Amino acid sequence: MSEELLRLSKRMSELGLCSRREADEWIAKGWVRVDGKVVSELGTKVYPSQKVTVERQAAAEQSKRVTILINKPMGYVSGQAEDGYTPAVALIKPENRWADDPSPEQFHPTQLRSLVPAGRLDIDSVGLLVLTQDGRIAKHLIGHDTEIDKEYLVRVQYTKPGKLPDADLKKLNHGLWMDGKPLLPAKVRWQNDDQLSFTLREGKKRQIRRMCEMVGLKVVGLKRVRIGKVKLGDLPTGQWRYLSPEERF
Repeated sequence: MSEELLRLSKRMSELGLCSRREADEWIAKGWVRVDGKVVSELGTKVYPSQKVTVERQAAAEQSKRVTILINKPMGYVSGQAEDGYTPAVALIKPENRWADDPSPEQFHPTQLRSLVPAGRLDIDSVGLLVLTQDGRIAKHLIGHDTEIDKEYLVRVQYTKPGKLPDADLKKLNHGLWMDGKPLLPAKVRWQNDDQLSFTLREGKKRQIRRMCEMVGLKVVGLKRVRIGKVKLGDLPTGQWRYLSPEERF
């Protein structure tokens, strides 16, 4: 079978070297080689069998990119400012850094450049939000084929008489449809009388609230406590810390 040409930036992303946006930056700077030759023209196409390498400067620049964990309070949006609401990135300033952050990283305003949320957390939800300058981490957390699961603690009220039937709890785990498609299996279990733990591998808009509505539950509080292997832990509300080099999602 003959090989199909791919955009160099797409191939670099597939190889896990960087994000497509970073790839375009590096190509423009002359930091990318294909089969040993520098390629500096954007839009260049390559065959998957060709060898793609990057110069040391690219790795050095990438290592300076930070990833920040924040305990998002209610009333802040994850991404761009909207409808008069403040984005969570506005909380990332020296006075809000967690005093117990073990990272030796020094804060510098340049770290706010290209710092984007890797995933969303609704305005009325709280807990762990990841903001990163590193395209590889963003792709790992929110790419189409991500295997990263996320855990939420959800306080609920049952809107019907009695208590939630076991059959409906089973439906929350597997069997509900949303936007015309079946949801991936989830792990949903009671933590106590009014709180459920949800572990999901997908993140449709307001997914947990909509899942709960389908079985007669009203969400009164929602907090994300874990993304992959990284936990919110003792990080106080409204404060942030750096992801340490040893931590992996």
